[in-house]
Amino acid sequence: MIQIVIKLFTLVSVSFAFALLTTPVLTKLLYRHRLGKNIRNDGSTPIFSGLHKEKAGTPTMGGILVWGTLCCVMFLLWFLGEVLEIKFFQSLDFYSRKETLLPLGALLGASLVGLLDDWLDIRKLGHKGRGLRFRFKVLLYALVAAIGAWWFYFKLGFSTIHLPFVGNFDFHFWYIPFFILLVVGVSFAVNETDGLDGLAGGTLLASFFAYGLIAFSQGKYDLVAFLAVICGSLLAFLWFNVYPARFFMGDTGAMGLGVLLAIVAFLTNAVMLLPFIGFIFMIEAMSFFLQLFWKKVCKKKLFLSSPIHHHFEALGWPETKVTMRFWIISGVMSIIGVIIYFIS
Repeated sequence: MIQIVIKLFTLVSVSFAFALLTTPVLTKLLYRHRLGKNIRNDGSTPIFSGLHKEKAGTPTMGGILVWGTLCCVMFLLWFLGEVLEIKFFQSLDFYSRKETLLPLGALLGASLVGLLDDWLDIRKLGHKGRGLRFRFKVLLYALVAAIGAWWFYFKLGFSTIHLPFVGNFDFHFWYIPFFILLVVGVSFAVNETDGLDGLAGGTLLASFFAYGLIAFSQGKYDLVAFLAVICGSLLAFLWFNVYPARFFMGDTGAMGLGVLLAIVAFLTNAVMLLPFIGFIFMIEAMSFFLQLFWKKVCKKKLFLSSPIHHHFEALGWPETKVTMRFWIISGVMSIIGVIIYFIS
């Protein structure tokens, strides 16, 4: 057990240091190629545009730092440990077909779709010059989720969902559509949260840490090591993403990490704890759809701006206050989710 804790601490430290040291290179590339964020200013979102007009041109695609660090660390440990057979690195290697291959594939698949969408949006290409058409994006992410659902159901034999304090329910074949719906929903919810400096990064960090604790209690140590690297790279990302942000996460980070969060929830069979561990993401998504519903039915806005973090900004809250209070809520709700898991 002590060896596992040392391994996790080492992986967090290595990933944090690696991401921190490579950030200047990434930032230089983003600025050199003018991969800056476009702030919509067509009159359809006047409050949002007014609040964030000074952020136009800030580089996006910063999510590359997180999954790029994961891939580099994972490959180097595998190469040094398995190919060169260096014992020290063998002890740190966490590649596992059962626990980490699927999360890695899903993360990369969703992140690459997000990367394409970010690039098209920056270059003002695609649908109305804003990147991929929404329905096409949903289709692509659903495809990634469908591959994951197939793997879970047919390869890993997953079909039951655990409901805290009640027990396990066998969804049979309905596990697949439920899986797809939730993975796509969580990914877009995380993307909606990525609207303020440091907001998505901080809330994701709390959620991944919570699921890391759950995975640790289940003995899924390769998955915990995987999440340790994600948390270490997220810490480095936050170092540069807090207000005023040097770069933004972008779809390549938010969508990929959202898909990963849902996959991890299914792997630990703690998906029904997502309303707690992913509380902020749920609230952000609900506020967005409530705004659409209210405008359609009542012909007026429910919130000054949506998702809800922009509403608080419009009320006069400083951006940093909104972010930090959401961090606090996310941390508390994640702790509650973990407590529910252990006592149920």
